[in-house]
Amino acid sequence: MLTTEVVRVALPTPSGVFQAHAFEMPSGFVYIALVMGDVTGHSDVLVRLHSECLTGDALGSLRCDCGVQLRHSLRLIAAEQRGVLVYATGHEGRGIGLLNKLRAYLAQDLGADTVDANHGLGLPADAREYGDAAAVLAALGIRSIRLLTNNPLKVSGLRGAGTIVDAVVPLPTAPHHRNAAYLATKAARMNHVRPAGAALVETAAASVDVLGLLGIAQPREDRPAVVLKFAQTVDGRIATSSGDARWISGEPERQVSHALRAACDGVLVGIGTVLSDDPQLTVRMVPGASPARIVLDSTLRIPDSALVLNDAASTVVLTTDRSDPARRAQLRAAGVTVEVVASDASEPGRVDVAAALAFLRNSGMEVLLVEGGGAVITGLLRRRLVDRMIVAVAPLVIGTGTAAVADLGVDRVTDGIRLTNRSVVPIGDDVLLAWDVAS
Repeated sequence: MLTTEVVRVALPTPSGVFQAHAFEMPSGFVYIALVMGDVTGHSDVLVRLHSECLTGDALGSLRCDCGVQLRHSLRLIAAEQRGVLVYATGHEGRGIGLLNKLRAYLAQDLGADTVDANHGLGLPADAREYGDAAAVLAALGIRSIRLLTNNPLKVSGLRGAGTIVDAVVPLPTAPHHRNAAYLATKAARMNHVRPAGAALVETAAASVDVLGLLGIAQPREDRPAVVLKFAQTVDGRIATSSGDARWISGEPERQVSHALRAACDGVLVGIGTVLSDDPQLTVRMVPGASPARIVLDSTLRIPDSALVLNDAASTVVLTTDRSDPARRAQLRAAGVTVEVVASDASEPGRVDVAAALAFLRNSGMEVLLVEGGGAVITGLLRRRLVDRMIVAVAPLVIGTGTAAVADLGVDRVTDGIRLTNRSVVPIGDDVLLAWDVAS
């Protein structure tokens, strides 16, 4: 049985319009090739061979990096205006199938890595074959390719099936704390090339591994692990006296900030930050998954036009019983999660941060990144609800302005919050400082 193209149709995507070619394969599987530009008769065509992954590609699972790689590959191909993504069905779970992959997840939850989990089921670590993919590339008339992959088996598999691979283009993604062990196993036991990106050094790469910077704080029963992250000037300001904060740090440091977002379950700010800065709180500067966006807003002042309410990621607004029930219903109808939590007993006009963290932990969050503003940072520190601090110091002096941390009620130096396990990383013109918060 020959490889047969059965249908061809335009497929518009967020990355651009591709031509979707569907092939019936001798193996019985249907392969989809998303083609942009003229590839027939061409050499050195950028190609991604993407193994089917329902959980990662369609459902957004953070156990793996598949969904992020899929979307990033389409963007890279679109940037060149020519290339192919071959979607390989039958490759689910590295060829062991969906049910067995889910069974392997159970073994991983008990401590096995992704290789040993497969072996424990009596299955190979990788059961994929690449003859069908090579046949699709041949049917498209491609002479040779540059392959987007971190996996050396894909390279040797395609070459063994007759495809000429001119070069290999790595495809690292920003790691999430939930897939860090999986990516480490792929590098250590399956010879993948830096699937989590380059180590964090003075100049950030296209994708950087920030898990060391994030630390090893563990969630508590009543709250997630809380990591504070903010950028300030040398004289300790996070904004000018007029409220301007763009941009205190340079682009390389902001890229690291996006990688930190990609590593966490959620990113939290107060309503003041939303009203003054209108942040999106998404991951855009590195290939990674955007976390849930959480806003503390006691009276629901958040405007409908706020970028944090766009559909680029999910949004949770934590409010109090002082907010208008009709406004709560309006936001919920727009797809925003709105939860009423307790007010702060000492500051009735604010959301109680401990109650907010308890709700997020009960929702399944393990690691929470807090980016501001000053009132939220101060409230968390005052209540001793912070596990780690990451501060970017920019070579800038602005004088009077907004401080990151206000009054903590500390009268003696010995009563100050102690920080331990210091890390120092120069990034561009800025310096990243990170510490654990002593318990």
